[in-house]
Amino acid sequence: MTFRSQRTSDHRAERILAMLARYQPVPGVYDEILDEHGEPRAHWQPVLATLADLGPRELEKRFAGADRYLRDSGVFYRVYDDPKNGERAWPLAHLPLVIAPDEWRALSEGLIERAGLLEHVLKDLFGPADLVSDGLVPGATIAGSPDFLRPLVGTPPRGGSHLLYYAVDVGRGPDGRWWVLGDRAQAPSGAGYALQNRLAMSRSLPEIYRNLPVERLAGFFQALRSEFSGHAAATDSRVAVLTPGPLNETYFEHAFLARYLGFLLAEGADLTVRDDTLYVRTVSGLKKLEMVWRRLDADFADPLELNPRSQLGVAGLVHAIRSGKVTLANALGSGVLEARSLLAFLPSIARARLGRDLAIPHVATWWCGQPLERGAVIADLDSFVIAPAFAQTIPGLLDEGAVLASSLAPEKRLRLAEEIRLRGSDFVAQEVVKLSTMPVWNDGYLEPRPFILRLFLARVGDGWQVMPGGFCRIGDRIDARAVTMQRDGRSADVCVLAEGPVAETTLLPTPDKVELRRSTSSLPSRAADNLFWLARYMERAEATLRLLRALGDHVGSGETTGPDMMKRLVELLISWEALPKDTVLTDPHAVAAAVLHGDRPGGLLSLSRAALNAASVIRDRFSPDAWKTIGDMVHLAEDGRRPEAGALDRVEAGLRLSAVFSGLAQENMNQLIGWRFLKIGKRIERALGICRFGRTFADAKAGTAGLDLLLALADSQITYRRRYVMIAARAPVLDLITLDPNNPRSVAFQVERIADHLAHLPDHVSDGRLNVPEKLIARARVDLQTADAHTLDSRQILAIEQRLMAISDEVSERYFTHRDGATPVGAAASDLF
Repeated sequence: MTFRSQRTSDHRAERILAMLARYQPVPGVYDEILDEHGEPRAHWQPVLATLADLGPRELEKRFAGADRYLRDSGVFYRVYDDPKNGERAWPLAHLPLVIAPDEWRALSEGLIERAGLLEHVLKDLFGPADLVSDGLVPGATIAGSPDFLRPLVGTPPRGGSHLLYYAVDVGRGPDGRWWVLGDRAQAPSGAGYALQNRLAMSRSLPEIYRNLPVERLAGFFQALRSEFSGHAAATDSRVAVLTPGPLNETYFEHAFLARYLGFLLAEGADLTVRDDTLYVRTVSGLKKLEMVWRRLDADFADPLELNPRSQLGVAGLVHAIRSGKVTLANALGSGVLEARSLLAFLPSIARARLGRDLAIPHVATWWCGQPLERGAVIADLDSFVIAPAFAQTIPGLLDEGAVLASSLAPEKRLRLAEEIRLRGSDFVAQEVVKLSTMPVWNDGYLEPRPFILRLFLARVGDGWQVMPGGFCRIGDRIDARAVTMQRDGRSADVCVLAEGPVAETTLLPTPDKVELRRSTSSLPSRAADNLFWLARYMERAEATLRLLRALGDHVGSGETTGPDMMKRLVELLISWEALPKDTVLTDPHAVAAAVLHGDRPGGLLSLSRAALNAASVIRDRFSPDAWKTIGDMVHLAEDGRRPEAGALDRVEAGLRLSAVFSGLAQENMNQLIGWRFLKIGKRIERALGICRFGRTFADAKAGTAGLDLLLALADSQITYRRRYVMIAARAPVLDLITLDPNNPRSVAFQVERIADHLAHLPDHVSDGRLNVPEKLIARARVDLQTADAHTLDSRQILAIEQRLMAISDEVSERYFTHRDGATPVGAAASDLF
């Protein structure tokens, strides 16, 4: 291999050659970085020069920084076949794919042409069906698709366009020409991850993005936001991103794009149809929605007219569409374009409707529902890739999707041939695609790996705009014929080079056109619900940790604490299901380990996971620091490899994390309606905890030891000693932790704060009349203000607890959306992985 460039110094050339020492292009495959003579292509030379100048050690440091940015930002994807259905860290490939300006121009023009043809196909299939009647498409190739939704036939979409957002997977052939591998029109994923790749790489290798004319991505998202917002014509209407929920594999992207574009992240349970109109449920009442960016499969969008088993959609949504009251991107039924069977007929459709072949062809495809094609495929089966015609898989036969027939064992190949003969309409045959390769960084060297490029188009006005970049998936194996993030692979940024200087583009308005606002839009009921319960879970976890610390302090300090107090501690942990019923105190480390790492509902592991689940539903409203703090609490509870060793140390670490979360919520969160629901949940749970502590450790039999323990649990020892300079006595202790409105840990303090927050909620009436939660909290305030610490007993404290629980129920009844049943994981759109 030689490297000749007059613009490159000999020393730099040597470094580049050293990086390319392992780079062996695959014979018969187009390589992005090296031409047919083994020379770096012109548009790659500045990238190679930058890498050479930095050197392997500095590059490893930079790449580690990019990974750290993605991790701290909470970027993840979900692997469905993982035993724990866990979130995986985003696998970034640390070198971008670079595309030259002339290549990009031709690619963009060809994809815009294809998008226009596909829009024509959709209008026809859900309209006059001339393509079928003219013999250009067999009816079975359409009727066989589960995405051909008959209830939508004859219903033109509001605004006239079925496709508002379209993606296409492309790859290069051996001659360097781009080929379409598949269309994504259902609910295309990847643009958000592409943006995160760009953010990470521009931090990792700023020299490339500063010195090269790399096209910016923000202009595309700016146009997309403007177009979608234009469909939300009403003054009180917003654009909503309709997500299947946090169990979806690309949920991070849904939350990220909603926050980045200023859209509302909503699940089906947040929405309702009333009088032909779509609304979102908020704590302020129903708010109209006219534009929805759909990120779930169409079949699950409306259980009333489509899939009755769906728990993800909105009953009556199809009726609202028929009434012309809402626009969906994309229109229901657009997923029919993803059927591989349609690829067999698009060339003839293009010639008939456009009068020419498509500028960018797609991989050759034969539908086996036709006798001639079926016979030819069976006769030469080993020459084809066999794939499902309509779905992603065929259970029991093509469980993982498309398969290279020649790679199958003889008995499986015979069975496949027989199935094609019996039900050929369910199969397509496609030519074997040899994916082109691009460089990846591996142990200080560049190595070739196959890739697939996903590109995105948005309908803007009467035309299309292509995102100048894309989502690149790279295989881990050199012989990969398909790349999937579910099984292997990495993702890379895509740098499209401009022909001249690139203007800075941002989604932020210019300084002279900023509309000043000090509040955000109405809070969805589900978001308020999860904020409320997130706070309760975190506060309950803190109370549990305080009990464990008290257990360790009293047993490990050598104090003469009677066994009765220790028994009460353990019984209290048992009563709120942090320990099994038959637990006997022997070793405080063992008890702490059981509470921290056990699977009991009241243990730290369950509580922290519940908090994380609640936070995951409102991830678009969460700062990375707050999210990381909750995640750290989960990791602490999961760290049970040596359950008893260091258990009490982990208790202290958990309390510090709880304090961090409280500080972030208090100091970093805008103190608007969502913050108030978070605080109401926290205050209710803290008051309940203090009441239970009081009933357990301040009764007549508890004595001084119980009162000391109560002060420790309420974190009020210092205040008590400064105020009374005496041993703990029942009346002053109860006054301090129950009735004193100036003690941040007292029940009275929590009640006062709850009353203040309730007065700021949307249902508050300014003329002095109280709603039900306000009446309940007013009675609790009076009870506490008139109580006498000398006569306060367990019965009165229990009555306060019950009133607080009634307030919790009333807040839930008045403001939150509840939904029964579990969300089916596999029901969501999953075209990315």
